[in-house]
Amino acid sequence: MRINNNSHFTSIAPVTLHLLIINVILWLAALVLQKTAHIDLNYILGLHYWKSDSFVLYQFVTYMFMHDLNYFFHIFCNMFSLWMFGSLIERALTSKRFLIYYIACGLGAAVAQQLVWQFFSFDSYYSITVGASGAVFGILLAFGMLFPNMKMFIIPFPFPIKAKWVVIGYGLFELYFGISGTMGDVAHFAHLGGMLVGLAIILYWKRTGKLNRWNGFY
Repeated sequence: MRINNNSHFTSIAPVTLHLLIINVILWLAALVLQKTAHIDLNYILGLHYWKSDSFVLYQFVTYMFMHDLNYFFHIFCNMFSLWMFGSLIERALTSKRFLIYYIACGLGAAVAQQLVWQFFSFDSYYSITVGASGAVFGILLAFGMLFPNMKMFIIPFPFPIKAKWVVIGYGLFELYFGISGTMGDVAHFAHLGGMLVGLAIILYWKRTGKLNRWNGFY
């Protein structure tokens, strides 16, 4: 994925930078603890089903800072997306609102995952969800709403696509994957939960005049 306007990505905004650092540090800490002390930090801080004996309320927040230790692509994709879009959205929303937005989208993703476990999963007691993807999908949603006409190059398409269509496409793919069960080890409905919460927040801030910039979806 590449955006044809690099002026927005010349420096990393402060909240985005701290989120990147926290995620990487926790991933490295979990890796070291697993190999040296046999402590599974993902099990402790990852999100468990709310009826599980391993569930603790703080996991609704901590899970979004943990990532799969056996799949480097997991943290790489999330952090790359956060780096690519986070600073732009942070500057559009202000740092304070961006942090609120990020955490809220992550919480929305966690609630969505709990609902999936509650009503559709037969192995929910043994499942753990980790990753910043729900919050990152919320950032992607904000990018599509605040900068709908910014053009992006998406592999393998040889032509630029407007951000609003990229976001809609991602949402539809996540819905299809979730319903079809494709890539069953990925929390597709959690991603959608992050996007829906992001949509609600952006629309609310637009209606209350709290956004300095609003281009609309069309």
